Amino acid sequence: MKLVSWNVNGIRACVKKGFLDYFHEVDADIFCIQETKMQEGQLDLELEGYYQYWNYALRKGYSGTAVFTKKKPIRVSYGVGENEEEAEGRIITLEYEDFYLINMYTPNSKRDLTRLEERLAWEEDVRSYLTMLDQVKPVILCGDLNVAHQEIDLKNPKSNKGNSGFTDEEREKMSRLLSVGFVDSFRHLYPDKTDVYSWWSYMSKVRERNIGWRIDYFIVSNKLKDQLIDSQIHCDILGSDHCPVCIEMNL
Repeated sequence: MKLVSWNVNGIRACVKKGFLDYFHEVDADIFCIQETKMQEGQLDLELEGYYQYWNYALRKGYSGTAVFTKKKPIRVSYGVGENEEEAEGRIITLEYEDFYLINMYTPNSKRDLTRLEERLAWEEDVRSYLTMLDQVKPVILCGDLNVAHQEIDLKNPKSNKGNSGFTDEEREKMSRLLSVGFVDSFRHLYPDKTDVYSWWSYMSKVRERNIGWRIDYFIVSNKLKDQLIDSQIHCDILGSDHCPVCIEMNL
């Protein structure tokens, strides 16, 4: 089974930059996107053979997530736990026979860290939610998690220490999630692989020089780690300031 996750930074713009070419070429069983930046009815995306599930933010042109899947899930829910009214469209959960798939776009704590406290509360809610689901059946979490977990996960860790996405607090939340029964699929398979990133600033020549951050993930339950075949980061795919990440699993 192949699963793909991509922060498209506006699906309408990304479609004009080759999204559908990549979508059809990669031929994923489940394809998740974040930061759709659209409302219902603003784009008619014809994806033959896929069921589509969208979670729109109330605010126009902001946030939002979607999942495209070949196999119809047993159940689909939005928000964290019982909070189905989550206003920013940041999370979709699909329940299948043998696992849960969670597509998530984690809130950015903002450059001045004014949203850090809210972000940390989100992390607590998400960890509780994932551990609850994991007691029922294994979990696959994917998306833009807006944190570079280790120094190896960004080009310039020293100069970015304490910045949004690389604060001690955000990194500790990721460590804590992994400590309660989950693994970072990419680091599990490639613990020492360097210079592989999933996001680059739009500043001039940053992507060309590969000055990036790895902030897009597939996190899986420990009980699924032996079923991982590969975890890839498709750095050559353009169309957004993020690139797609992909896992293949024996499911």
